[in-house]
Amino acid sequence: MKRIFNDIGSWLNGVTRVFCNEWKIVGRDIGALLFFLALPLLYPITYTLIYNPEVVQQVPVAVVDECRSAASRQFVRDASAAPAIDMAGYAANMNEARRWMDEGKVFGIMRIPSDYASNIATGRQATVEFYCDMSLLLRYRALLSAITELQLKQTSDITVERVNVTGLQATGLAKMPIDSHHSFLGDPEQGFASFVMPGIVILILQQSMLLGICLIGGTSRERSRRNGGRDPMMVEGVSASASVWGKALCYVVLYIPMTIYVTTCIPEMFDLPHYGSALQYLPFMLPLLLASAFLGQALLPMMKERESAFLILVFTSVVFLFLSGLTWPRYAMNSLWTWVGNLVPATWGVEGFIRINSNAATLAENARPFMALWILSAVYFLCAWWATAWIKVRSSREARA
Repeated sequence: MKRIFNDIGSWLNGVTRVFCNEWKIVGRDIGALLFFLALPLLYPITYTLIYNPEVVQQVPVAVVDECRSAASRQFVRDASAAPAIDMAGYAANMNEARRWMDEGKVFGIMRIPSDYASNIATGRQATVEFYCDMSLLLRYRALLSAITELQLKQTSDITVERVNVTGLQATGLAKMPIDSHHSFLGDPEQGFASFVMPGIVILILQQSMLLGICLIGGTSRERSRRNGGRDPMMVEGVSASASVWGKALCYVVLYIPMTIYVTTCIPEMFDLPHYGSALQYLPFMLPLLLASAFLGQALLPMMKERESAFLILVFTSVVFLFLSGLTWPRYAMNSLWTWVGNLVPATWGVEGFIRINSNAATLAENARPFMALWILSAVYFLCAWWATAWIKVRSSREARA
């Protein structure tokens, strides 16, 4: 029994030594501090400022009015009253309107046919054609929503007018038979920053930690080559598991203030949706940070130089963004990409944090992503343990050679 306690004490002592030594290494490495501190501090502010204002407004639209009646002019006035639409002017015909769109002067074309007023007057269905530039989805969504709301309003007004013509009381028809009301859960303002930033900050935490860990690992490999296979800044005489845990705890402790900053301060600074409790999302972030720390150490055998971190990890940021389900739903992906996404800690982190932050979900309601992050932590710990042991064996061989 005494031997067991001695082994545990020796292991904890090794963890402590590695923890303290890693703090010194991080503090002396400007590049690592840039990734660990500056990137999480500045990137969320930069992204949020870029995405403000959150909604697309005053999109230029050309009008081709072939009817030239009081009804068509009223339709144009109602459309121009929508915040998303800015009537850039009347085009003589569709060819001129297309030329305006090709030149970038307008991003939508509204064509009112010559029979628009007569169809309304005779009780037939009237049509208005709308053409939209699809190069930016946000513009298309704003214009489509504005035109749809305008269509519903015009339908209600025309219905009331037709009933009044018959001499009947149209008071009860002042509204549509079924009222339509939009309720956007987690994003009541329909803002782009409110939609994307809760997921982006989780990806920033993961990617910045991976970059910093791999940068330190690549630097260690360079020092080892210069010193005959031995890194003079590494702690000697500790087990691989103690080394992995010591470094992981260093990174997690370093990232706790960054996590509080990006999950609490950023939403408060920019008035983003922030409904969850810190008691819910902070425990949820712990396995995310651990899984990221272990994953970074598992990648160290691939880091032969300091610059390897940029070549291997930077290009994955966009891939991880798509795999997270933030821009494309995960249920619509094929099984291969769903499986690959399951291996990325940020995928589960984005899913769980958005539920807590935007929809006030409890930790119990996030049991699936929470357990998935703990499983990934265990899996990547084993991978990091193997990678650390492999690096130690290889360094010993280089030193003997």
